[in-house]
Amino acid sequence: MTDAIRETAQSNAQDVVELAKRHLVQPWPTAGEVGAEARPLIRGGEGIYITDGAGKRLIDGPAGMWCVNAGHRREELASVMYEQAMLLSYNTPWYTMSEPSAVLAKRIADYAPGDLNHVFFTTGGSSAVESALRFMQFYNNVRGRPEKKLILSRGGAYHGSTYLSASLNGRPRDRDWMDGADDLVVKLSSPNPFRRPEGMSLAIFSNMLVAEFEETVSRIGADKIGAFIGEPIQASGGVIVPPDDYLPRIRKICRDNDILFIADEVVTAFGRLGHVFSSGEEFGLDPDIITFAKGVTSGYFPLGGMVVSERLLAELRRSNHPTAMYAHGLTYTSHPVGCAVALANLDLLEGGILAHAQAIAPYFQEQLRTLEELPLVGEVRGTGLMACVECVADRESKNPLELDTSVGMRIDAHCHELGLLVRPLINMCVMSPPLVITRDQIDDMVAILREGISRTMDDLRREGVWQG
Repeated sequence: MTDAIRETAQSNAQDVVELAKRHLVQPWPTAGEVGAEARPLIRGGEGIYITDGAGKRLIDGPAGMWCVNAGHRREELASVMYEQAMLLSYNTPWYTMSEPSAVLAKRIADYAPGDLNHVFFTTGGSSAVESALRFMQFYNNVRGRPEKKLILSRGGAYHGSTYLSASLNGRPRDRDWMDGADDLVVKLSSPNPFRRPEGMSLAIFSNMLVAEFEETVSRIGADKIGAFIGEPIQASGGVIVPPDDYLPRIRKICRDNDILFIADEVVTAFGRLGHVFSSGEEFGLDPDIITFAKGVTSGYFPLGGMVVSERLLAELRRSNHPTAMYAHGLTYTSHPVGCAVALANLDLLEGGILAHAQAIAPYFQEQLRTLEELPLVGEVRGTGLMACVECVADRESKNPLELDTSVGMRIDAHCHELGLLVRPLINMCVMSPPLVITRDQIDDMVAILREGISRTMDDLRREGVWQG
């Protein structure tokens, strides 16, 4: 441990809080708190646990931000980071390359479905999505179709925080006060079975979504639509698992109309559903582009990217514009340290973590669904090692507690006190722990979450805002 890190680790927690309030701007702040807030301090981590500023050990329920897939404090990843930095800490991707980036691109391509054989690396999920969309624009320009640029996205979607990627988002509140490229984006309905019309079967719901897609393409014109982008499972939208046949049918419509199908696997790739990529393994898809980030390095280093179809690149090479430039890149594209860490992370996934995630996932889902016994819980849904507990005022109307939209924050506060960090999303709690979690640890996590929800129910009854 260096002197600088040791000094930081030994600093007074309250001093750190005050420094944050005076100098640190947090992500997604409200105007009333921007530049003047401090959030719970996390000082360490090991396995599925983190330690807060008071020294309290907590289960890391969201695995950082869906990303600490291999768990905290893995020496295999930390040592590779050090060794690569000592060998080569950086090279410019504009006119040089590094060995880790080429080797990693090959290994990722081997896992990708269909003919996705080429990888462009970025610094994270937002920049991966931005890169894919800019590639779509470039692709259509080179092919002489400058009008084919509209992007189909969906309600409940989350695709990033850069200008164009954020324009695709469809979650409540994401765009209330933020501008976006609205002239480029067409929004479709969320494929959320829990919110489908009362009495409608899943099959009819899926038909309705597909019919909406077909009508949109017909009304706007396929010659105007460049891409559809969708998360196989809408993660930050509340772990929305679509009807089984929905995505393959959308994929066929895209192929029939020459619309690029972009699978946003920033969350679902690298083990979250038990596979390196879930598009092919879980959903039977062969997208034109897959975006990824988060779990590719288990959060140890910022890295993301997109995997692109061989067909698309071959069409560009055959075009009448061989000197047309995809004028897009980042200073840290193909960063050698990030790529080296990702290679070591893939070794860990292949060495047993993927198999463990596949084996433990059914128990994880089964135990979390026992929380549906609680009257505040409307639905527990998910797949793999990602799930959402959605709270409602009453199950019949599925009212999302309009009198108390911060119910998720209340549950999180109780759970923090009890030893669990959750991801609160308005009236929902998202759980996506490190993939190395055990059955006993799942039992602990669910027991704490049950107690946190129960305490929240008591609070709401006492305040008179809920009578369930």
